[in-house]
Amino acid sequence: FIKAICEELAKKDRYKDILTEEYIMEIFETAPLHDIGKVGVPDYILLKPGKLTPEEYEKMKLHVNYGVNAIMADSYLSIPSFIKTAVEIIGGHHEQYNGNGYPKGLKGEEIPLAARLMAFADVYDALINKRIYKEAFTHEVAMNMILERSGTQFDPEIVEAFVACEDRIIAIAAQYKAQE
Repeated sequence: FIKAICEELAKKDRYKDILTEEYIMEIFETAPLHDIGKVGVPDYILLKPGKLTPEEYEKMKLHVNYGVNAIMADSYLSIPSFIKTAVEIIGGHHEQYNGNGYPKGLKGEEIPLAARLMAFADVYDALINKRIYKEAFTHEVAMNMILERSGTQFDPEIVEAFVACEDRIIAIAAQYKAQE
């Protein structure tokens, strides 16, 4: 999903110089690392079928820090751009456009673009797929939930790009469901 949305955003003048083919591939290739920090979260939390307690949720939120720490080098400035992008994705994929996310409470464009994209893709993926704590929603239900959160949880330009390439997103989701 993330690559399709990046390619759609790249059509806009505002993003055409930022979302180069190389950067889109970097985002696409580092996106699977977004939840790498969950290796530090106890299984009783990760595998819990019901709602997490406030204490369990606080422990779950630590996966962002665990993930960043797992791949960070001694100096952020001397590491390759691939790792910088991974750090942005891991560290910011639970930030929300309105500032109500975590771990830093970043708002709007304070959140790196790669993280805003991953935040969106992560939620859409979670909505349309079954999880231990919920059944899968249809694309239509997920789409309505996404549209309701535009400007609050999600960057409105990313939501707009999602809507513009919706048919492609549906095809990608169907392709992965067929592989299961």
